[in-house]
Amino acid sequence: MMMNNLNDLTFSERAARMSRSAVREFVKLTTRPGLISFAGGLPAPELFPVQEMENAATRVFSRIGAGSLQYGETEGLPELRDWLARAFSTASFEVRREHVLITNGAQQALHLLGLVLLDEQDTVLAENPTYLALLSAWRTLGAQFRAVPCDAQGICVEQLESSRARHDCHPKLLYVQPNFQNPQGTTLPAHRRPRLIEWARARKLFLIEDNAYGELRYEGEALPHLLQLAGSTTAASPDHAGVAHVGTFSKVIAPGLRIGWVIGPANLIDKLTQAKQAADLHTSTLNQYLVLDLLQDGLLERHLPVLRSAYRTRRNTMLSALARHFPKDLPTHPQGGLFVMLSFADQRNTRNLLPHALARGVAFVPGDEFYLDGTGHNTMRLNFSNASPEKIEEGLAKLEAAARAP
Repeated sequence: MMMNNLNDLTFSERAARMSRSAVREFVKLTTRPGLISFAGGLPAPELFPVQEMENAATRVFSRIGAGSLQYGETEGLPELRDWLARAFSTASFEVRREHVLITNGAQQALHLLGLVLLDEQDTVLAENPTYLALLSAWRTLGAQFRAVPCDAQGICVEQLESSRARHDCHPKLLYVQPNFQNPQGTTLPAHRRPRLIEWARARKLFLIEDNAYGELRYEGEALPHLLQLAGSTTAASPDHAGVAHVGTFSKVIAPGLRIGWVIGPANLIDKLTQAKQAADLHTSTLNQYLVLDLLQDGLLERHLPVLRSAYRTRRNTMLSALARHFPKDLPTHPQGGLFVMLSFADQRNTRNLLPHALARGVAFVPGDEFYLDGTGHNTMRLNFSNASPEKIEEGLAKLEAAARAP
């Protein structure tokens, strides 16, 4: 039957579960003149490798020409997949091209994983708090989330085991950000990583490792990926590791390129490829060639130290300013990444604080957006990568003034 007008349009049940992301809506505020935004997880635009990108574009068009503007394979540019396979391989763990899918950022990787692994009412275990856009992507698919116990270092297996009796469910996936978790900035210690893998394996839980910020470490030693640890104890490749590793070049090159990836079992990559074919055919051919050229030219070796130095300074500036302006309250101390989470000792609701902060020209994300259990009303997530040290000082002074307002 033909609709009489657009008001007769009926949305699907899945569409009814959709809502706008609070974080993405805050990104719009960054264009407001004079606003100091600690809200979105935006890298610093002044650190984007613009000249290197221009040089890469010249080389790509000279070498590849019109081929860089053509349709490409759904799985991604073979040479880029090979580069990632080599980067994640070790002496005892071999990643091959068939284990890698190139995606439109890490977010598409997560969405596709949900599409092919989750049915309606399936249960996912996740840290509490956890990545907001993951919740948006998988709740739309009908997934149910259960919070797992965490402390200042992330998931604690001993607490997880003791709390298992309280979970009247049979979870299918375990989602974890082991490095510089969004929103808290926590890092899963080396001694907990094998234990977590063993716990998941014993319960036949497939593990999703989200590593969007892993290269942005400002203190301490780099830790092995869960994918590599799991593979080294069960097989020589990702095929039997029980882990899918999600990554992105958004934080270390530029987010506008939208180049991410999934590394996992070959049969999973095949099914993800089928889902991606239905979604967008393939990721931008040109952008993949640009990233590949930059990688082959050694950009990361030159650029990562610059990013780490700049973001370390901004993190330290934020932590110092928080200690001065909010001495009674508790910030996390991230070893890397882009975020600090502040908890107010007086249990104030940060949603009520937000309008006062915006009126003074500073933005943040209320922390309860990230929590699975209805808590976190006294927390806020603060991004330190996008604002200069001077703006961080100014913005936190304004935030203190807003917090003191009647």
